[in-house]
Amino acid sequence: MSETKPNDLKSIEQKWKEDLEKSEKKFPPRANRFTTWSDMDVPLLSTPTDLENEGFDYVRDLGMPGEYPYTRGVQRNMYRGKLWTMRQFAGFSSAEETNKRFKLLLEHGQTGLSTAFDMPTLMGYDCDSPRSKGEVGKCGVSVSSLADMEELFKGIPLGDITTSMTINGPAIVVLMMYYAVAEKQGVAKKDVKGTLQNDILKEYIAQKEWLFPVKPAVELVVDTIEYGTENYPNWNTVSISGYHIREAGATAVQELAFTLADGLGYIDQMLKRGHSIDSFAPRLSFFFDVHNDFFEEIAKFRAARRIWARLMKERYGAKDPKSMMLRTHAQTAGVSLTAQQPYNNIVRVAVQALAAVMGGTNSLHTNSMDETLALPTDEAVMIALRTQQVLAEETGITNVVDPLGGSYFVESLTNRVEREAMEYIKKIDEMGGMIAAVERGFPQAEIANHAYHFQRLLESKDKVMVGVNKYQQQEFGRKMDTLYIDRTVEKRQIDKLHAIKANRNAADVANALRVVRENAQAGKNMCGPILEAVKHYVTLQEICDEMRGVYGIYTDVGSF
Repeated sequence: MSETKPNDLKSIEQKWKEDLEKSEKKFPPRANRFTTWSDMDVPLLSTPTDLENEGFDYVRDLGMPGEYPYTRGVQRNMYRGKLWTMRQFAGFSSAEETNKRFKLLLEHGQTGLSTAFDMPTLMGYDCDSPRSKGEVGKCGVSVSSLADMEELFKGIPLGDITTSMTINGPAIVVLMMYYAVAEKQGVAKKDVKGTLQNDILKEYIAQKEWLFPVKPAVELVVDTIEYGTENYPNWNTVSISGYHIREAGATAVQELAFTLADGLGYIDQMLKRGHSIDSFAPRLSFFFDVHNDFFEEIAKFRAARRIWARLMKERYGAKDPKSMMLRTHAQTAGVSLTAQQPYNNIVRVAVQALAAVMGGTNSLHTNSMDETLALPTDEAVMIALRTQQVLAEETGITNVVDPLGGSYFVESLTNRVEREAMEYIKKIDEMGGMIAAVERGFPQAEIANHAYHFQRLLESKDKVMVGVNKYQQQEFGRKMDTLYIDRTVEKRQIDKLHAIKANRNAADVANALRVVRENAQAGKNMCGPILEAVKHYVTLQEICDEMRGVYGIYTDVGSF
């Protein structure tokens, strides 16, 4: 069999380009520029020449699945051996109502729980706070005390399932409540499995749900990593989250760079406490958005694994392969869902989910078609779950590891995403790390600038959102049913909380709060004192108010 030599290939490419110019006279390009969703220029064609020019090396840059640098996935046989964990975000109204939704999803084949909390809980306030009025149970489940957490997981054996909890500012308190419930169920610490989001740095960058100033808030995250490392070996105490960074308007490169830089920030703080990298890095996990651009998203996941592996090995000297493996949860892009023609969202979610799986995610949440209108209905959640199951069981994509590996375009795009992400990471290093960069407002400004740029692209129709700026139409068919949160849930939750407070031992509560306050003042690990406090049914807000009194509160620096 004859082989095409590099010089032959270049001459073939040159001839093709000459012929292309002729064909474009008959069929001119549909646009002046062809770009990814992040506005990165896309070539018409990729060939081996592209990779040759980049110095691409299979062993160095790809390797084998389950081996360094993990570009092709962190498991050797990937989905042939174990499918990704299928999660659906659930949380609304009361703990009792959410418990019913949990059980429904588990009955229909979901393999892990994912918990959303309401705004008061996310901000460290109880349901009876004046600040909570009108928001109790609206965007997630209301949790004010251990009693709510007990009800939330009633009849669900915590040693048999994995749970993800999306909360950040007061995450340490909610985590201790979860540990207390597992302890009451008699679950061994080694059998408690799941993930706490707990990524406070991205809150300052993007989502804006914070309680305390940056430095003490980061120390609380590090407290949980330290405590989990020593006591809960199979619990992921932080899910370093690019999802909200992307939802705020970041490009794929910015999402990747700022997320990994957040992870480096937590690592540096753990090392300052004297921990070795291999003692805690294997339990760090990640959470990425999956947006509309199919190939860009696949490249992002592949580049993420490679960058993380190299940083762990080369910067931190990790020896344990598990420290170098970037394990990630993914969620389809909420910001891509449209209120206009909401049934189109089913298609968007399916394509995004396919990209996540082709990119090698370890866990996946698929958004429901109605989430841009309200919290999802049971029917919409079931369609979203079935989307994952159809991909897993009917498409054949789980039979091959990294099926797009070796694609000239995908490999070249992966390399480019990696290069541009590393440029951002180097800038952040020069600023003194992510904590310093956040305090300066650097990532915030970068995201805001691109969000504005993207909006201009939509308004000029250089980027198209079907049904929004192109193919608009009057709505047709039946009106979509949305989930209604009973307004009486707030009163019921307040009544329950007051009953709990009335039956507590006042001396135990006062003593527990004193210990929390003294440990905060002394800069000690807060997990143990908070765990003891929640066991005495000290509430979320009572604990957070003690810490607010010590740490103060945060005001955004703003960016212009």
